[in-house]
Parts: sequence; C-alpha cells; structure tokens
Amino acid sequence: MDIKELTLQLAAAVGVSGAENNVTSLAADILAPYGAVRIDNLGNLICSVREAKQGARHYMLDAHIDEIGMIVTYIDSDGFLKVSIVGGIDRRLLLASEVVVHGKQPLTGIICSTPPHLQGDGEKKNPKIDDLYIDIGMNREQAQAAVCLGDRVTIKARSREMLGDLITSKALDDRAGCAAVIRAVQLLADTDLDCGITLTLTTQEETGAAGAKTAAFSVAPTHCITVDVSFGYTPDAPRHKCGDLCKGPMIGIAPILSKHMSDRMIEIAKECGIPYQLEVMGGTTGTNADGIVPSGAGVATSLLSIPQHYMHTPVEKVSVGDIENTAKLIVEFIKTEEAHK
Repeated sequence: MDIKELTLQLAAAVGVSGAENNVTSLAADILAPYGAVRIDNLGNLICSVREAKQGARHYMLDAHIDEIGMIVTYIDSDGFLKVSIVGGIDRRLLLASEVVVHGKQPLTGIICSTPPHLQGDGEKKNPKIDDLYIDIGMNREQAQAAVCLGDRVTIKARSREMLGDLITSKALDDRAGCAAVIRAVQLLADTDLDCGITLTLTTQEETGAAGAKTAAFSVAPTHCITVDVSFGYTPDAPRHKCGDLCKGPMIGIAPILSKHMSDRMIEIAKECGIPYQLEVMGGTTGTNADGIVPSGAGVATSLLSIPQHYMHTPVEKVSVGDIENTAKLIVEFIKTEEAHK
C-alpha cells in the first residue's frame, strides 16, 4: 500500500491511550514482513528489523501510536454516561459532538448540549468535562449491559483525502509519525548495513510517555530518531511557533537532543535535496524524545516533526509529502552515517 493509504488506515483505527490494542494489531500485520514483531507489557509494538553487528550502532525508530480520547467513569440513573479526558482533548469541540463509545460493541453517542433558549446569561460556554454527559439512547439497565466503566470514547471522525497531497483525520497525531517510520523501514529493507534497527510504536504518549521510556529501556539503542507532529501555521496561530505544511519535516534543535544528529540531519537534507524546516526549543521537547534520551546509559536522540493543522481535533490535517520526506530523511541519515562511521 502507498503511504497515503497506510496513514489513513492507521489514523482510522482506534487506540486511545492505555487501550491501543486495535491499532497495534493493525500495525503488527503491516510490519510482519520486515522483522520479528512483539507486543510488550505496556502494549508497545517492537519490531526487530535487523540485528546490529558487533560494536555497531543500534538505531531505534520511534513514534507514538496512541491517541487522545475519553474514558467512561459513571453511568447515571437515566443511562447517561460521565467521562474523563484521556490526553489533551480540546473541550471547545465537545458540545453536541457525535462520539463512539467502545463498549462491548461500538455505540454511537452524542455529547449533551443545553439548547441556547434554556441557557442563563451566566452559563458557561465551555463547560468542564465534569459537567458533560453522553447520551447513548439507553436507560440505565441497557447502558450497564452494553458499557463498562473504563471503556474508551472517541469523537466520531472520517479519514479522508483533500486537494493536492493533503489528508485529514483524527489521530494523525501521531499515526502520521507511525507511517513515516514504517515507510523508512520499508525503504531500508534491502539495504546492506552493519547497524541494528528496531522500530517502536509506543503507547501512552498522550498521558506521560510511559511507553517510550520502557521501550527504550528494553531495546537499549545507541541512537534514536523519534517522529511526532508539530504545529503547522494557520492565520490564528503564532507564526514563530509554527512550521508550514508541504515544506518538509521540522528538524528539532534542543538542549536535550543530540547536536551532532540535528546538524547531520540538516546537512544530509541539503545534500539529498530533501525539503526541511527547523524547530528550535529551549529545553525539553514535549515528545517521546524526552523520555528516551536518559534511558539506560543515555541515547543520542534526534526529533523530526511533521507539520500539522488543528492538533488534538477530529480534523487533524497533514501533507502526505511531508510524511514521505520524513521517511526519506531517516533513510538517508542512517545510510550516510553508516557509510562515514
């Protein structure tokens, strides 16, 4: 399958933090031809693509596979559901949204919204999550038979193509990154290298990056390239904090990241004609990289970010070309570094 189809399939799958098994199962099937795949105790997918030769580098290619959502916390006397947020979901989007409750079978629900005619002058326009209810059209007995406390909830969304090479979907944060590292492994499949390569699609990034920390400890790489998404510019966003869609991956520069790897990413992108942008951060990165760097004796880590519009919404938007160029930069970096080691 091409990278657009790969990304859309991954994004459409369900995998709210702590319950990623549906999407990891899909990814495991995709990766089976490229190495031994296992799922660890935290649900991380770890694919051993090639073993490192004696004394050679071992690269970990990482992206997080979980998505934001909600979790059922209570069923009231009328069958309405109470939920808590899992990850950084934007409450502004929730009122009157159609959702899917992933119970014993998927159930369509609607987040309750008070009609404007019944709202008082001082009523909150952006209520707290504790004030919201989900209507699944059932009484309490029916709801208790169909839904368990702890079931995950996602906002209903469609994965679809837009003009040019743009796509929109829920969960492109970070299924776009997952697609990029999978594509990199595909491109490296027939390359003769001494280095080891392990691909990790890690869990629970949206709730603290527990998956990346434990995966890095287990894999024990010497180097890591983490792929996530970052802010793409729209007129309502601060220009200096954003990259641009369709202009290539954003190469991270930060105190916690390997300066050598960042510098070489820039040099190799120039040499190979791969479009790129820079993303400069003054401390940590807010990504899996922060937990991978201090793992074990330390991991030299680089961060590549795919520019994205409308982060943490059901209509996240990215350029397929940016995903492809992220994969190409990973491939050229590894090949060039191995040729000049």
